[in-house]
Amino acid sequence: MEVDEEKPQIIAENPNESVIRERNAEIVSGGNVFYNPVQEFNRDLSIAVLNVYFRRLAKERSEKVLKKQRKKVKEEEQEQEKPTPVSENPPTYEAGTRYEDGLRILEALAATGLRSIRYAQEIAGVRQIVANDLSRQAVESINTNIRHNKVEELIEPSHSDAMTLMYLSTHPEKRFDAVDLDPYGCPNRFLDGAMQCLVDGGLLLVTATDMAVLAGNAPEACYVKYGSVPLRMKCCHEMALRILLHCIESHANRHGKYIEPLLSISADFYVRIFVRVYAGQAQCKLSMSKQSWIYQCTGCETFTLQPLGTIKPNPTAGNPQQLKYGIPTGPTVNSQCEHCGHKHHLGGPIWSAPIHNPEFVQDLLKTVQESSLQSLGTQRRIVGVLSMVQEELQDVPLYYTPDKLCCVLKLEIVPMLKFRSAILHAGYRVSYSHASKNSLKTDAPPAVLWDILRSWSKRHPVNPDRMIAGTPLEAILSKQSTADYEFDELHPEANPKSRKSALSRFQENPTPHWGPGTRATIMIGENKLPKSYRNQNKKQRHKASQQQAEEDQNDTPQTVTDDDDAEHMAKQPKLEATA
Repeated sequence: MEVDEEKPQIIAENPNESVIRERNAEIVSGGNVFYNPVQEFNRDLSIAVLNVYFRRLAKERSEKVLKKQRKKVKEEEQEQEKPTPVSENPPTYEAGTRYEDGLRILEALAATGLRSIRYAQEIAGVRQIVANDLSRQAVESINTNIRHNKVEELIEPSHSDAMTLMYLSTHPEKRFDAVDLDPYGCPNRFLDGAMQCLVDGGLLLVTATDMAVLAGNAPEACYVKYGSVPLRMKCCHEMALRILLHCIESHANRHGKYIEPLLSISADFYVRIFVRVYAGQAQCKLSMSKQSWIYQCTGCETFTLQPLGTIKPNPTAGNPQQLKYGIPTGPTVNSQCEHCGHKHHLGGPIWSAPIHNPEFVQDLLKTVQESSLQSLGTQRRIVGVLSMVQEELQDVPLYYTPDKLCCVLKLEIVPMLKFRSAILHAGYRVSYSHASKNSLKTDAPPAVLWDILRSWSKRHPVNPDRMIAGTPLEAILSKQSTADYEFDELHPEANPKSRKSALSRFQENPTPHWGPGTRATIMIGENKLPKSYRNQNKKQRHKASQQQAEEDQNDTPQTVTDDDDAEHMAKQPKLEATA
């Protein structure tokens, strides 16, 4: 949990102006500005992803050019002409330099322009970065900061509505290679425009900070915003990632496109998604099989996923790669839970396919450890998170937690390594999830997990008074354990490499600057305190002021000197009431 990251510097030069420094970028601000130091991890990770993405994109483009050149050479050889030499050396790129074949990036909601400036300084192979914001004051700040950091050649300020700008950039010559959406709250209204202004194979970077909605506190609001019903579960942070991926995929499918998740991260108070967007009607047909409904028991909270569609080889087709699409039969659960007899909640649909690309994550981790990105302020944390992502079971959606499973049965909590060892010794796979330090992601069916806990209950018996009829505890523990599970012998794979190496896997909640912050009202000319600060302890302050007023009134001496004054004081309340 220890985090030794380099802190961004905020240096006050005079009462009206300060300079915020994050790595090599400097943001000159007059008064207040919408800046959250906790999001440095978000910016650092985005820079690393864009660098790796461009290297892959440049390689793909060079392979296409090479393929055309070889085809041309072959044609020239057939025509007995002197063949053109083929160059197989890919070009090299440096950060801070403009390249005509480089990336064209859109930061749709740029605020001060800090992210765009860092992109210009730290991404190798940039053609143009469009830093857009709706606020005129924000665009003025962007212009000032661009000149201050001397990146005018790479960044173009834009004063426009983000959705309008994206819709006006749908022409093939105006499309972007990467679009970064980092709004305050829900990003759904920007997704349709982003899908239309991205090139084929372009990179979409999306942040969502409305975690209360995604985590199941307001399922009706989540359905309105994301088209999915969340369930309140211990794995709510991974479910938030999968709900957002489902929403992005549904927007892509409307335009004959589909997504490939490269990296999906749950960090701090937000989720961050990196996906490539491709065009292809045939591949869009696979989307139905990548989404699933989820059934959650109201008693023991066991969950079961049911895909919306099925895929299998078409036996009647001559081509074995041709697929047959079908609709599954269901539901996959009974009306009552097979483990405890309670009913189910129904949630979803959610993205149930893998949320990371293992090859991309491996390349990204290698880049962060070996390249110039070693000096990133949050490099240690990035390495820890990516190492955990590498260890995750990619084909297992969602996870359990030992504390919740033991809470259902009122058992002493099984130590994590003992629980993992028991699962591994039983012949199943298990891993952590980067979204929770107490996660248990496994392909073992729920029946095996409950059986392991029955075996554990023999060592640590439950109080007989808790065996109440009709409870999940009574229904599960009344059955006998079918096997003896090994808890004491530590399995070689029980303790993962990231944990052994004491990597910085989970960020400790820092007290200052924690949370998504408030909307940048200062950027639209409203110089007032955020609503959350104005309303803090409002009732207590009001009550205290009333008490103080009453005490002041009681302490004030009221002396009557003559009869006229006494008559006046007697009439005063009536006069006030009349007025």
